[in-house]
Amino acid sequence: MRPLRLFAVSSLIAAALCLCGAGMCAAQDPATRDASAPAQNPSQTDSAGTPALKLTLQDALARARKNSVAFQSALTDSAIARQDRFQAAGALLPSVTYNNQAWYTQGKNGQPIFIANNGVHEYLSQANIHESIGLADVADFRRAAALAAAAKARAEVASRGLVVTVVQDYYSVAAAQQKVLSAQKAADEGDRFLKLTQDLEHGGEVAHSDVIKAELQATERHRGLQEAQLGLLNARLDLAVFIFPDFNDNFEVTDDLHALAPLPTLGEVQQQAARDNPDVRAALESARAAGFDVTGARAGYLPSLIVDYWSGIDAPQFAVNGSGGVSNLGSSAAATLNIPIWNWGATQSRIKQAELRRAQAQREFSLAQRRLLAEIKSLYSEAETAMNELGGLARSAQLAEESLRLTTLRYKGGEATVLEVVDAQTTYAQSSAAYQDGAVRYRVALANLQTLTGVLTTP
Repeated sequence: MRPLRLFAVSSLIAAALCLCGAGMCAAQDPATRDASAPAQNPSQTDSAGTPALKLTLQDALARARKNSVAFQSALTDSAIARQDRFQAAGALLPSVTYNNQAWYTQGKNGQPIFIANNGVHEYLSQANIHESIGLADVADFRRAAALAAAAKARAEVASRGLVVTVVQDYYSVAAAQQKVLSAQKAADEGDRFLKLTQDLEHGGEVAHSDVIKAELQATERHRGLQEAQLGLLNARLDLAVFIFPDFNDNFEVTDDLHALAPLPTLGEVQQQAARDNPDVRAALESARAAGFDVTGARAGYLPSLIVDYWSGIDAPQFAVNGSGGVSNLGSSAAATLNIPIWNWGATQSRIKQAELRRAQAQREFSLAQRRLLAEIKSLYSEAETAMNELGGLARSAQLAEESLRLTTLRYKGGEATVLEVVDAQTTYAQSSAAYQDGAVRYRVALANLQTLTGVLTTP
């Protein structure tokens, strides 16, 4: 029979998808498939029989934070900036070193020929405490502290962006699973309807054109099932690459796509965004760092003080006591005040550069504030719209399923045409897919709100 040949080709394509790891077989020939067997869930075990890893959304987020290269790069930048701040703070404090030197020079009659040397033999073993005091050093520390805060805020931006990606991939897998189940149900319904038209044709109750239309529709439903299985495979691979350090597609996601996830009020979103938005915080700290750049550049006009203190040995013998029992231990101190006089306008040029950077940083901070206000309204409206539409999509899917059942019964009773049944089947398939897509859209909209507030709404 021609239907059997068409479904045999469909089965071969489905088998190829199974070998790719989709974990469920495509629809088979209606003459050989057990209609009572339920559609299989995504892969429960791998080829070696290892049980699949069960992942919740929080598990996926934790794995993504650990394995995401982009997120780890942001964390590394933040850690480097903290070390820069630590080093700048250390530059403000006195440093202690211990120097050991032995000088040998040409002498004459026990006196050194080179006037820079104090003796033919000179030994130095001294501790040196060094302190440099200047406004530029203080400005460098404050600038490093501001940049560290900005890097920390950018790491938070990366973290929140990571959440959006994981939520979208995670719930795309959950939606793809539901689409496969719905497509399997639609394919089964197409097979049953084809069998029904064939039986009615044999009884002389319908024309052969009804059988042709039913066959075409059944073939279309099997193609839809194969596309749904392929979509599930791709969704699983996208998530697996993102959350695992090595390739591993032997996992299951917790199907909480349609669990209750309330939308916070607009006032709550605005309050949390004003307090916790990392984009604005990063722009603010960058502007502060640029201001300290200006201060550091202007410090080039001011004097700087260097203080040194030495304690130890500076003698012609490497010993605590010299000839005659005189102690070689001693100490000395020096203070240097550097007063800038003339450097051909280099300081003025550095100030001009720093002021230009500060003006640009202030403009970027202002833009970040305006963008936050716009994103609050846009993303909240998106989430609100997705939530409002989700209820209607759920109702449409229920009505489409009931309509398909009733239209099929009317067809059996001779009260409906084959075109009405086909249209009901198509509507059911489209409504079910739209419902799953609407649920993913709402979840992603909530995750986008989290980029503003830092609060992820989970069931």
